[in-house]
Amino acid sequence: MAMVVRLTPRLLSATAQVPVPVVQLKCPWPFAHISTKTRFIVSAARMAANEPQSRTKIIDSHLHVWASPQEAADKYPYFPGQEPTLPGDVDFLLKSMEEAGVDGALIVQPINHKFDHSLVTSVLKKYPSKFVGCCLANPTEDRSGVKQLEHLILQDNYRAVRFNPYLWPSGQQMTNEVGKAIFSKAGELGIPVGFMCMKGLSLHISEIEELCTEFPSTTVLLDHLAFCKPPINDEEKLAFSALLKLSRFPQVYVKFSALFRVSRMPFPYQDLSHSLCQVVSSFGANRVMWGSDFPFVVPECGYKGAKEAVSLIVNRIPLSSTDLEWIMGRTVLQLFQNQWLT
Repeated sequence: MAMVVRLTPRLLSATAQVPVPVVQLKCPWPFAHISTKTRFIVSAARMAANEPQSRTKIIDSHLHVWASPQEAADKYPYFPGQEPTLPGDVDFLLKSMEEAGVDGALIVQPINHKFDHSLVTSVLKKYPSKFVGCCLANPTEDRSGVKQLEHLILQDNYRAVRFNPYLWPSGQQMTNEVGKAIFSKAGELGIPVGFMCMKGLSLHISEIEELCTEFPSTTVLLDHLAFCKPPINDEEKLAFSALLKLSRFPQVYVKFSALFRVSRMPFPYQDLSHSLCQVVSSFGANRVMWGSDFPFVVPECGYKGAKEAVSLIVNRIPLSSTDLEWIMGRTVLQLFQNQWLT
């Protein structure tokens, strides 16, 4: 129980986190009249004027790691049918992070190992100041997933849990008895719940709203802009509007992650500039965080490119260098109470 006492305050209530005031930004669109050179000059001047005394750590809020083929054969087998098609071992990750100048990351348990967390746990134990873990919620009907969550948080040092709605029993929602039990327990343990809405936010918005309303002390992370692409039709406009309206729940944060999944354009994904501007206007930069979605991003633009894309996108919109700092690390550092500084 001593660990519960230590863990709970690690995630302050969102209402208490107000270092960056939420302001209504004007999100001009398009930007065809502003040259790329001018954008870089303005951005450089803006950053120079607001340069901090010390560099804020850059933290990747969303990536995966899985066993190498040799590790899988020796000790950490893949879940049958979920063998990866890309390299995602920790040595490759560490090399990529070093080349990109990324200081730490939140590792999200990959589907390749499903509910067997042993590989990720071994990485967390080997690099405790580099990585924080996000485990995968097990919504099995026997409620063993609640006990598994407690073990992973209290014994294996995980600091978040992911809800994958497509792992729930057929015909059931994340708001069923088991889902609410896990979501409530996450709040008790002081850890955030991430939502993966891969098939569209519209399918799950009512569940997320219900859980946020019933359990306001549980912090929520929306993976990959809640899979909302820049809207081009009425249905997509409604979904994006629903995303912005979730800002009314002070416990909800947005991951500006896996940009290649939510953009309609190639690198540097500049059609996301208007989306980011609106999200920051609604949530505040201190509730938005960058994530790469390594290793899936590697064949798309490279890991370093995933980091650089954010600056290129921010250059197109009226966000300050301080806003960029929040997105690139300060938000997740604050949310996890400087876990990467220990």
